[in-house]
Amino acid sequence: MSSLLDLTPAAVLAAEEDGVLARRRGDVEGMDRLLAWCDLHSGDPQETPGAVPVRFGGNRLIRPGGEGTPRVAELCFEEFAIAAHAGVIATKNKAADLLDLRHRLPNTYDAVKNLDLELWVARKTAALARRLTPAQAQVVDLAVATARHESPGRVLVIAEAKVIEADPAAHRARIAADEARQGVWLRRRRPGQALGAVDGATLGADVQGVGMRLSTAASELFHETTTAIATRLAEEHVPAHEDDVPTMDQFRARAVELMADPHAAARFLDGPDTEPEPQPEPEPAPEAKPPAPKRRRKPAEIVVHIAAEVLAGQCDGVARVEGIGPLLLEQVTDLLRGREVTVQPVIDLTVGRAVNGYEHPTTVKKRTELRTTRDVFPHSTRQGGLSRLDHDHPVPYVPPDDGGPPGQTGDHNDAPVGRTDHRAKTHLAYQVKQLGLGAYRWETPHGLARIVTGQGTRRIQLLKTTDGTTIGELYESPPWTYEPQSSGL
Repeated sequence: MSSLLDLTPAAVLAAEEDGVLARRRGDVEGMDRLLAWCDLHSGDPQETPGAVPVRFGGNRLIRPGGEGTPRVAELCFEEFAIAAHAGVIATKNKAADLLDLRHRLPNTYDAVKNLDLELWVARKTAALARRLTPAQAQVVDLAVATARHESPGRVLVIAEAKVIEADPAAHRARIAADEARQGVWLRRRRPGQALGAVDGATLGADVQGVGMRLSTAASELFHETTTAIATRLAEEHVPAHEDDVPTMDQFRARAVELMADPHAAARFLDGPDTEPEPQPEPEPAPEAKPPAPKRRRKPAEIVVHIAAEVLAGQCDGVARVEGIGPLLLEQVTDLLRGREVTVQPVIDLTVGRAVNGYEHPTTVKKRTELRTTRDVFPHSTRQGGLSRLDHDHPVPYVPPDDGGPPGQTGDHNDAPVGRTDHRAKTHLAYQVKQLGLGAYRWETPHGLARIVTGQGTRRIQLLKTTDGTTIGELYESPPWTYEPQSSGL
């Protein structure tokens, strides 16, 4: 067997791509084996001659998966688990997920079979949707199958949002149950921990843990307030010696200590300009006291993606809040409670703008952010937060003094990428072409080719002329189309 070191860089990359497909193919083969095992044990064991009655511990049919999936003999999983070198509970849970995929999420199941989607992502989706009815599960199935070329994290965000959208009442019940479990707990040191982490314990000689379960809105507000106080403390910190350089985590801990005295924390945050002005000494005919300054409301900037029908109250739906995830509309309202709210105008993504300078203007960056929702480097998992990304020119910028044309910077020439990825693209032989608004074709130094759009990253084959010039791309599989299932789903 030849060593991998004997291969060229392009051959190593090709072997890795083949390895990914081989692993996915192996996952599919394992899925097929477990489903076949379930099918072989779908008959009622109580109908077998001499069967031990269920009341005496005999075998019986159970439904591991969700509504609409077939039943399987309860005691059949032990033997398969032995063959799989796995635990029985894990095997039963896997069977439940796979049965859900085949019978409740058929389009997602096909995406796994076609090696377009990782099996573990599909299984997680099936588990999230298990309590939905078969009709409700169709909503999740269609969305996840359409997003099969997205990164795993993005697919799961979409799956969560669609599970909420499919059954808002159930999600409100989950929210109510979470509210009942909210609380704050002091984790006191146990005997033997007073001397610190001598045995690997996380608590120390003068440290005790505090645990909290808060609503999403309260958690965001707590984090914001803690960070604001910690930042002020860091700015005002005067080191006592050269090693006195606290971390931000330590400043946040001091901020929480300060918040234990709410009046002191308020004075620290509001500053002297919000203190009531001192009043003059009482006189026989005192004048009316001036009103105390009103407490300034904290500004908040959140980006919410929501359908117009949901915003108008015409139907239930889910809003996606960048940095947080899918929320019901009332949860978004909680995030804004007590805030100065400024509604920004809707941005028209059908129009573009170009300028003559090198820097992409904010309006261009914002439209690109809304179109792509992510870093456009192939298979990147970065979502949102494009203000922290570099906005690269796919067609390199040429200064006007060197003969560069006007209008080089704009929607037509804007690719947001991470700083390290940007450096790799700049200094190595990467090629990127913006095919349209929000669509990019990448070619790596050793010939790997990808298309990146708002629906994720797809593997392609490049069409080239005899001199090696790329003139187009060939998709390995046709775009996915949705075919309605039978009325049983």
